[in-house]
Amino acid sequence: MVQRQFPRPAELLELMQFKKPEFDGRKRRLDAALTIADLRTIAKRRTPQAAFDYTDGAAEGELSLTRARQAFQDVEFHPGILRPAPTVDTSVEILGGPSALPFGIAPTGFTRLMQTEGEVAGAGAAAAAGIPFTLSTLGTTSIEGVKAANPHGRNWFQLYVMRDREISYELTRRAAAAGFDTLQFTVDTPVAGARLRDKRNGFSIPPQLTLGTIVNAIPRPWWWYDFLTTPKLEFASLSTTGGTVGELLDAAMDPTISYDDLAVIRDLWPGRIVIKGVQNVEDSVRLRDAGVDGIVLSNHGGRQLDRAPIPFHLLPEVRRAVGDDFTVMIDTGIMNGADIVASVALGADFTLIGRAYLYGLMAGGRQGVDRTIAILRTEIERTMRLLGVSSLAELEPAHVTQLTRLVPVARAASDVVVR
Repeated sequence: MVQRQFPRPAELLELMQFKKPEFDGRKRRLDAALTIADLRTIAKRRTPQAAFDYTDGAAEGELSLTRARQAFQDVEFHPGILRPAPTVDTSVEILGGPSALPFGIAPTGFTRLMQTEGEVAGAGAAAAAGIPFTLSTLGTTSIEGVKAANPHGRNWFQLYVMRDREISYELTRRAAAAGFDTLQFTVDTPVAGARLRDKRNGFSIPPQLTLGTIVNAIPRPWWWYDFLTTPKLEFASLSTTGGTVGELLDAAMDPTISYDDLAVIRDLWPGRIVIKGVQNVEDSVRLRDAGVDGIVLSNHGGRQLDRAPIPFHLLPEVRRAVGDDFTVMIDTGIMNGADIVASVALGADFTLIGRAYLYGLMAGGRQGVDRTIAILRTEIERTMRLLGVSSLAELEPAHVTQLTRLVPVARAASDVVVR
């Protein structure tokens, strides 16, 4: 029989522990975000639809992005037991320098559109976390401005080859002069992908005020206040800013980009050079043999060719083909620290986050980017402990099974494309 008694006031007081209220609204909402998906929800609530959709969307039916995220969800981990990992080392050496975590911030264009702190917030958060920050050719903060925001950390520069080659050459020289240590030579954007959300929203750079945008702005006055009371939103490295995203890209990019352009840039660039946008094994091997310092397996976050290969699915085969001594990085679809752990286990030397960083930026500026990094760090450390590994070097393919949903149809030898 249950023994009952009158509650004692002292015991009740022990149970009634009230949480101290947090009056800082930004800190309160960021502290409540436990995942990158939570940050995305906050970002969507606080950002006008056109700007949010530019970040969140992808090309055409958005199949590439959906498949990339699904590929990470279709991972089965294989933990070791009775292998204590009370502390874990998440640091890595990448491209001649250190990173405190196995990921860096990917290049993103028009970043101040999402939140006015833009690349300065990203570079500052990267500096505080001890990870690399990558500035895009289409960034809204100058090369020198990013250097000022991250004066002692690792800055990387992402380069598009423009129709006017001298623009690209001058950007390369400026990044080198500012002490950027790695160049990401991007090869997957000869023309703009069909980003249908942007077309349906009538999205342009800079944003144009229409009846629809005004109505959408009413519940988001803070975004418009920042937009209208801070320096004009424009490219820091390009003089042309008017038009839709597709028009701007098609006007600037050159579909004739080739290995000859790579040779010219390599002669201009004194640091490490990696090729971003690699999407098959054959090109990976060819680039290794050409002597570049590494590659990024990427389909541009699904924003260029829809139905493009899934980088995470390509990773094991590419690693086997290029060997262990060649740097292979990966992006597209990363939304959890476990995605990063799985990538390292299957052969990635490093990973890059794009949307995950921008969701944090839209949710809370610099503090939001800090929160993105903190969430991913916690997920990485927890996943490593649960797998029974103390360092990234202990991760291996045996820790991961890629569960398959999309199985290629067998092709006859005569159907195989020879590159």
